[in-house]
Amino acid sequence: MNVAQLDPIPETQELPVFSETAIKTARVIVVANQKGGVGKTTTAVNLAACLGQENRKSLLIDMDPQGNATSGSGIEKHSIERTVFDALIEQEPLRELMLPGISENVFVVPSNQDLVGAEVHLTRDPNGPHRLKKAVQRFLKRSSDFDYVIIDCPPSLGMLTINSLIAGESVLIPVQAEYYALEGMADLLRSVSIIRRQHNPELVLEGFLITMYDSRLSLSRQVEIELRKAYGAHVFNSVVSRSVRLSEAPSHGLPIICYDAKSKGALAYQSLAQELIRHETESPRTWPFGHTL
Repeated sequence: MNVAQLDPIPETQELPVFSETAIKTARVIVVANQKGGVGKTTTAVNLAACLGQENRKSLLIDMDPQGNATSGSGIEKHSIERTVFDALIEQEPLRELMLPGISENVFVVPSNQDLVGAEVHLTRDPNGPHRLKKAVQRFLKRSSDFDYVIIDCPPSLGMLTINSLIAGESVLIPVQAEYYALEGMADLLRSVSIIRRQHNPELVLEGFLITMYDSRLSLSRQVEIELRKAYGAHVFNSVVSRSVRLSEAPSHGLPIICYDAKSKGALAYQSLAQELIRHETESPRTWPFGHTL
């Protein structure tokens, strides 16, 4: 399903915004990029872990059928019986599906290949795009002890990502430090703008996170310069550099702070978590209309 084909909400229908109670209880952040291999899942897993280290209780929802956020959090994705599929299709409560992650203060709603079948169901259902939103709202009403909900999306703008963006309060976009990442940024923002305009007018940009940065390469430096020039304060100060230890951590089912807390990757994501927490009081978090690369 193409995002441009989404039907706008009728004027007589209530706009799908979060209730005041939900906003006070937890912030819902969607980690998304239609391009694969940009560090999206790495960011979702490690951000949740580092927020946990900062005494922020987080729920990580894995919306990618590959289940990499699940396995990267220390959960065996092939042995689980119930996943986020059951929340989307069977409308089971997220609280009953979540599992404790390997890191402190982090819980995970897991995913595996079963989620592939959800795309068809959600596309056929007129209310399909709002299934995750309803599940998250129900969860927040009963889980006032949570500070953050982090949603990891698949690397596409299909129905699972649309569900995530409609459920979210803000979107965090990892941007790989390479030319093609910049080239696709305008398309990504246009697509998200459609979803925002038609289904979630409260959605804001949490920020762009530069990933896979290599200070030895002039291209990496140029990408950072162009991104900061175009989007200014919307770009996180924290930058995630290429790191062997960061690449190794998922194979051990560990966030980087559990695998090597002193590594560059761990320090970068700790910095990101602290920066995101500061956004609560220091960042206006708007939508970047009028900004283009």
